[in-house]
Amino acid sequence: MNQKLKRIKQIFVALILIATVEGFSSCEKDSYPPPAVDPNQTWHFQADIQLIFINSKCVTCHNGVTQFPDLRSGKSYASLSSGGYITPPGETSILYHQITTNSAHIPRTTDAQKLEIRYWINQGAHNN
Repeated sequence: MNQKLKRIKQIFVALILIATVEGFSSCEKDSYPPPAVDPNQTWHFQADIQLIFINSKCVTCHNGVTQFPDLRSGKSYASLSSGGYITPPGETSILYHQITTNSAHIPRTTDAQKLEIRYWINQGAHNN
């Protein structure tokens, strides 16, 4: 009986190990592909870009008190344009550079939002 119990324990441990290995090997970083961002779409500051600043909580720090530029609604476009943050091309603009290379800013926006900002700047960074 003792041998039988020992064999059952061995099988049980083996099954747990197999399940664990299978579980870790089947994990994927991204279960769903990120949404495609159309560079030819017309991007609007108020409807698209300002919402990124609000939804990504950029205004938590960039609130006109602690850090420049001021990204609050009604103030952000003037702050970005007067500070030279949105000079085309988008790939080399200060705003795009900050959200793609500054470790404090990188996780706040999604890859799609970063592309939207870049494409908006490439389209002339209009206050529309």
